[in-house]
Amino acid sequence: MRDGTERQQEVERTWQEKLQQAPELYIELADAEWPLTYVDHDREIVRAIVLDGEGYFYFTRVDRDDEIERAAYIETSGGGIEKGEDERTALMRELQEELGATVEVLGKIGVVSDYYHVVHRHNINHYYLCRAISFGEKHLTQEEIECTHIKTLRLSYEEAVRAYEEGRGSKLGRLVANRELPVLRRVKELLD
Repeated sequence: MRDGTERQQEVERTWQEKLQQAPELYIELADAEWPLTYVDHDREIVRAIVLDGEGYFYFTRVDRDDEIERAAYIETSGGGIEKGEDERTALMRELQEELGATVEVLGKIGVVSDYYHVVHRHNINHYYLCRAISFGEKHLTQEEIECTHIKTLRLSYEEAVRAYEEGRGSKLGRLVANRELPVLRRVKELLD
């Protein structure tokens, strides 16, 4: 009889195999929320769908009230790739900072290209599927603590979909949901 650890390792191998066999997701999205004036930079970003051994997903909840918008929504953890970093190094750093998570990267899901006209930016979002190993201290910036009030959420797939839909009440919430719900749905397909 196999123990829980062996079963979980077998499940994770299956996830990795499915990710390797599936074509990478590629989506291009426009910004229908703010008018286009100009785009002055591209931003390479890494993001993760983080999953634990019980089937729960980890997200950040953003509650902002700033010059862009008053909004509350969820999104995957992640951020910009810094000079000299590769995608995986940036991903590990971002997940440690925002979630306090140490993870195993199971594979790349794909890329979503989108625009935030309000900040004149084109985002190239590289999405990965990760398994949570442990959680510890977060290393949030002052802006993340004081302005966007980032908090960690542990949600089932159904709860996450509902939270994205609830966030659609704001412009940023709609942009994020349009970008991330297709990625989350792809992961659900791979995991089933």
